[in-house]
Amino acid sequence: MVNIQETINGLTHELRRGTLIISVLSQLSEPQYGYSLVSVLEEKGISIDPGTLYPLLRRLEKQELLESQWDTNESRPRKYYLLSQAGMEVYEQLCVEWKNLTQSMNSLIEP
Repeated sequence: MVNIQETINGLTHELRRGTLIISVLSQLSEPQYGYSLVSVLEEKGISIDPGTLYPLLRRLEKQELLESQWDTNESRPRKYYLLSQAGMEVYEQLCVEWKNLTQSMNSLIEP
């Protein structure tokens, strides 16, 4: 027997996973460190586990979409992330794609 709620939870998780990159990029026009990024996204209704965020940040940095810099002035060193020029361009194009996709999806699901 199909557990409807379990199915919905799994599919919702898949939908959310696809939005995390644009969510993270949207908040990095100013430098952020990992924990502050988790907090900012939470405040805006996007929950992201640190175990998901940190590998994503490393991957985006490896793809040269983010730049990073260590701040060792505090008692605890923190790595701050910021959109690179390429990251800004990618983010802007992803926003265009997102708007097109949501428009298309709305035309499908609206009565």
